[in-house]
Amino acid sequence: MSRTAEIKRETKETGVTVKLNLDGTGVYNISTGIGFLDHMLEQLSRHSLIDLEVIAKGDLHIDFHHTTEDTGIVIGEAVRQALGDFKGLVRYGSAIIPMDETCSRVSLDVSQRPYLIWRVDFTKPKLGDMDTELFKEWFQAFAQSSGITLHVENMYGENNHHIIESCFKGLARALRQAIDIDPRKADDIPSTKGVLGN
Repeated sequence: MSRTAEIKRETKETGVTVKLNLDGTGVYNISTGIGFLDHMLEQLSRHSLIDLEVIAKGDLHIDFHHTTEDTGIVIGEAVRQALGDFKGLVRYGSAIIPMDETCSRVSLDVSQRPYLIWRVDFTKPKLGDMDTELFKEWFQAFAQSSGITLHVENMYGENNHHIIESCFKGLARALRQAIDIDPRKADDIPSTKGVLGN
């Protein structure tokens, strides 16, 4: 069964189209109008091996908030749709990502009980033209719309670029684990309840 999805979301603030393949090779085509966000989403695709196309047009003349949040929403919705009935999922994933002086930890549960724990601090208000406070908004939007319980923690680090990049790479590697299919339980929901979610 193909684990792919295409989601389009149009509002007065943004238009976002996402296409993805969970069983890809990490091929990406990203264009949000926000250079640093593009760079992070490229990392997400490359290190998760999810093929990802994101085309977004937003009200960047106001600020980057709506475009950042809405890309998180639509990517999360696409992941949720592509996962289908959740049968056979490994379900859990975690990664510890070192990047020079920085080390971050990401753990997640594809539980359909969305939650975000965010323990990441920055010492600068911007990276490039992007407000660093928007990174939490992206992760929050992604967790909520995908139905994933997501814990993101920067354990230590000094360089703000390294800090957030290690978080996106951690998400990628943890997702790569969690969305894999366990051939021993390929026809089963990974829960003793027989369902995921409330």
